[in-house]
Amino acid sequence: MESESSFALGPVVINVSVITTWGIMLMFAAFAWLATRRLERIPGKFQTFVESIVAAIDDAIVAVAPEHSRQILPFIATLWLFLIVANLAGLIPGLHSPTRDLSVTSALAVLVFLSVHWFGIRMLGLKNYLHHYLKPSPILLPFHIISEITRSLALAIRLFGNMMSLDMAAMIILLVAGFLAPIPILMLHIIEALVQAYIFGMLALVYLASAIQSQQLNAQE
Repeated sequence: MESESSFALGPVVINVSVITTWGIMLMFAAFAWLATRRLERIPGKFQTFVESIVAAIDDAIVAVAPEHSRQILPFIATLWLFLIVANLAGLIPGLHSPTRDLSVTSALAVLVFLSVHWFGIRMLGLKNYLHHYLKPSPILLPFHIISEITRSLALAIRLFGNMMSLDMAAMIILLVAGFLAPIPILMLHIIEALVQAYIFGMLALVYLASAIQSQQLNAQE
């Protein structure tokens, strides 16, 4: 985990991971502004490219949560796109992937944890949503809570561990082989970064869909 600090704002230390994350967010904000400022009924190449990305993500969401795809599309799409760029940021000289920092992956896992409850309460109502945790018996409430916490921890640690090991493996191979095989290492990094982004986003989508749909069925009983 990268811990080198850049500067401090009072008691808060701003490290390289935070700066890189801010940079990625600013980049997405600029990209969103450019993509939406001149929408046309007959799209050009750039608009077609953007719409194809949104359509591909929407298709993936519809396959898991067909009834709620419109509501959860903004969150899942943003999460997926951020993870792809963040995982690939390590390929830029002088940068490293923010997702190899446990604090960043933990923050992402917390967002997923909170989003599950936010969307559940928003779509089902507080009473119906919380009622799920008392089924089939109130005795199981502590186990439901532990399950929610442990799967969030697993999300954070899985992404952190995979990205850290990927960067370390690439570094070791480069130290041993020099630059004799840079292209295979580069391709491995790209493929693994995309796979890890997909897995994290898909798990978040499954958690959201299972929470909403299973509790919606319980509310209809």
